[in-house]
Amino acid sequence: MSEAAILARPPARKRDAAATRAAILAAAVTQFARLGYDRAALRDIAGEAGADVALIKRYFGGKEALFTEALKASFRPEGWRQYDRASFAREIAEMMAGGAHANEERAQSFQFLLRAATSPATAPLLSVALQDRFLGPIREWLGGQDAQARARVLAAAFIGFLVERLVRDEPLRGRERDVFITRAEALFASLIADPS
Repeated sequence: MSEAAILARPPARKRDAAATRAAILAAAVTQFARLGYDRAALRDIAGEAGADVALIKRYFGGKEALFTEALKASFRPEGWRQYDRASFAREIAEMMAGGAHANEERAQSFQFLLRAATSPATAPLLSVALQDRFLGPIREWLGGQDAQARARVLAAAFIGFLVERLVRDEPLRGRERDVFITRAEALFASLIADPS
């Protein structure tokens, strides 16, 4: 192995199972977001994490199980509980008017989820994670009459805005930003209103 190859390798990780598992999971999200399920290789994920491929099998059981865990890690169900209903619509509208890469970790997670949704191999896995870790928490946060249907509509609008922001790839400015925020705020406020 050349000296350059040795220097380019990530430093060996101390034996800390939780840290190694977390590093593998973070590397998996990055690789799956960049390459998709089919093209991502376990050896590349392990290399990025500074771990051995055998540890992926030990901690996760294999590629599909690692992918499933990476999906779960990409959803933050506790995040919905932190939103204040009174300021939610405005906060989301302002976030959506911003740039897609203001929070690189979130942008990468969303790209990962988009790739998962468009692959026949991974869409069923995404569906399970979506129900459990995204729609469930939204439904609980909304509460009230027809919470399941309202959660679906809110999730669809939220995802649609995320896609628009990702495609736009830059923050809105001036009057366009003001109009966007006003309209988006009204939409999100209507979606969280309890019809009962």
